[in-house]
Amino acid sequence: MQLMKFNPTKSFFTELQAGQGHPLVIAGPCSAETEEQVMQTAAALKQQNVHLFRAGIWKPRTRPGSFEGVGSKGLAWLNRVKRELGMRVAIEVATARHVEEALKQEIDVLWIGARTTVNPFAVQEIADALQGVNVPVMVKNPVNPDLALWIGAIERMYHAGVTDLAAIHRGFSSYQKSKYRNVPVWQIPIELKARYQSLPMIVDPSHIGGKRDLIFPVSQKALDLGYDGMMIETHLTPDKALSDAEQQVTPDALKAILAKLQVRKTNYDDAELVNRAEELRLQIDAADHDIIAALGRRMALVEQIGEYKKLNNVQVLQLERWKEIFRSRGEWAEDAGLNHAFIEELYKLIHVESIRKQTQILDGDR
Repeated sequence: MQLMKFNPTKSFFTELQAGQGHPLVIAGPCSAETEEQVMQTAAALKQQNVHLFRAGIWKPRTRPGSFEGVGSKGLAWLNRVKRELGMRVAIEVATARHVEEALKQEIDVLWIGARTTVNPFAVQEIADALQGVNVPVMVKNPVNPDLALWIGAIERMYHAGVTDLAAIHRGFSSYQKSKYRNVPVWQIPIELKARYQSLPMIVDPSHIGGKRDLIFPVSQKALDLGYDGMMIETHLTPDKALSDAEQQVTPDALKAILAKLQVRKTNYDDAELVNRAEELRLQIDAADHDIIAALGRRMALVEQIGEYKKLNNVQVLQLERWKEIFRSRGEWAEDAGLNHAFIEELYKLIHVESIRKQTQILDGDR
């Protein structure tokens, strides 16, 4: 199914930052805790020309008993931010009732969270509640690294008549140890952006990093990849926050982060640089051709080993060989100045494909 064709010249999100020369900035506390906290935080962020003030009203928590948000009464606080400070406001919605209550309080922008995106029934319920309503919607990636689910949630919003859409990349859950709270898996949002180039892409470095010292590097990485903006959780006293304390920053810290960020040019603006870049790209194409040819030769050898194993009734998986490949290839990578972890991941894919080919041969299904 073909996704909608976005028109960035008419997008709510692109118009928010039009002519400002810096990325879209969405900031505010993880959770609205008190009316005073909301107003004071919003006032501090208004001085920094933040485009959208965000605050969690309903908080989906993993286990009961933790702070799950102040609920509907917090909507009136955000409405006050609109009226008294003239700021646009955004909240997360997870049910049709959330949508209805948010619209009654004239909330400007809604977003669908990662725990909701993973459930097409819940997404459709929200889409049905938005039928005929002209409100911008941001869709966070699902908890697990599933591009189809992310696209499906965006499509459901579009088919409900929502045309002002943006995607939020907040990282993905992983069973592996990582310095991130939610690993970025950058190739998934890159693929989304490649398919739908005009879809505004916003990074959520707070949820990706899980720690405030990772907010700047994650934000800069996203800008380097052409993202349109960032959503950063900001709290007056982060260490006392009722939710996600470690990943929130003060308004002053946010100001320092934004001041350090560099926005790159979208392309080369000099003919000589364009020509040089094209020369390097041609060399990269040639190198890729060599890599693929080498992989073809390797897989031909793998098939020969598969035939030999079949002839001698030997099982496919040889654990010692598996261990030897990852040990030696990592060492070769370091000798060549390559990242050890990158080569390890690459050879996991190569070895899985090798096992698949050999299994087909042993099963007689070539």
